[in-house]
Amino acid sequence: MSTAFRKIDIDALDEDVLLETELYEPDPRDPHTVLDDAKQKTAQVRSSLSRNDIAGALNVILFEPPYGPNVDDAKSLTLNALLLILNSTKATDISGILRNLDIDQQDTLMKYLYKGMGSQGLADVNGSVLLSWHEKLTEIAGIGCIVRVMTDRRTV
Repeated sequence: MSTAFRKIDIDALDEDVLLETELYEPDPRDPHTVLDDAKQKTAQVRSSLSRNDIAGALNVILFEPPYGPNVDDAKSLTLNALLLILNSTKATDISGILRNLDIDQQDTLMKYLYKGMGSQGLADVNGSVLLSWHEKLTEIAGIGCIVRVMTDRRTV
């Protein structure tokens, strides 16, 4: 029995195939610029956390997150900075902080929460912290936030 038919990429033969790059606009910035921005944001986050400004740190990290291909290092730096913010926030302060975020920031935060839940090998990942933030964010932003995140092709 021949299995050669399984090795044919039928999408290469189809003119109407939808490519990943056609689903969303990637970050227009140069990958080196994105990495430099992520490094600067990480420094700003650490500075804000030293002043106990959790909301300010969260606003910095959720502003213009890195999207698209070739920015994996920037995505990793941003995720680690966000996890640092989440881990250093008191549970009683979470709801107040989340209420001050706009819809886009809430959606971006939800993306990072799911990415953190799916990350393996990160030392900073604490499942109970991520679930606590997820619960509070869902209460404030609603189920629509989850639906928007699940259908958005731009990954953080």
